[in-house]
Amino acid sequence: MKKTILFAVAFAVFFTGISYAESLLIDDFEGVISGGAQGTVDFGSGNGSSLNVSASTGTKYSGNQSLELKYDAISGGYMWAARGSSLDAAGAGWLIKPEDIEWGGYSKISFYMFGSNSGAMVAFDIKDSGSEIWRFLIEDNFTGWKQIVCEFNKFMARDDWQPQDADNNLELDFPLKSFQFEVLPEAKGTVYFDKVELE
Repeated sequence: MKKTILFAVAFAVFFTGISYAESLLIDDFEGVISGGAQGTVDFGSGNGSSLNVSASTGTKYSGNQSLELKYDAISGGYMWAARGSSLDAAGAGWLIKPEDIEWGGYSKISFYMFGSNSGAMVAFDIKDSGSEIWRFLIEDNFTGWKQIVCEFNKFMARDDWQPQDADNNLELDFPLKSFQFEVLPEAKGTVYFDKVELE
């Protein structure tokens, strides 16, 4: 009887440990990085800001390359670089479809960012199943690669802009559709991203 109980406890601890230790890679920015209707990144800018999106093979955290954003964010301007589903770029999907993810097993999303200690503020937005956009802010106050871990309960619904089809119910609804990076005004420089995971 004692052996059976000990085995059951050990089994539960072992598999509980695995479920909490696992992370799910959803994007690594490998392959062609391009814009446009058939592109792999949905990106753009407006009101005087500018953004150039490409792959960097020289500055990368893992794999063959990272996502490179060269930006000039001016006052009143905006920009975005997005990956996921339901975007204008047909090839911008993640490594795994959002509807195939067991979202209940994850409480945060993470990515690696190469900072230059520029002081720029970077917004990391996620779009939920109701098309509502939620925001997490990061300050570029470090140098080199750093893992940025964003707990889902730390995101705030954007109050400056939402898509016309957003349900605006102020609840983060799963599955998520996409994520995007936006450097906020005023700032100019280059930033790199790599290895987006659910944890």
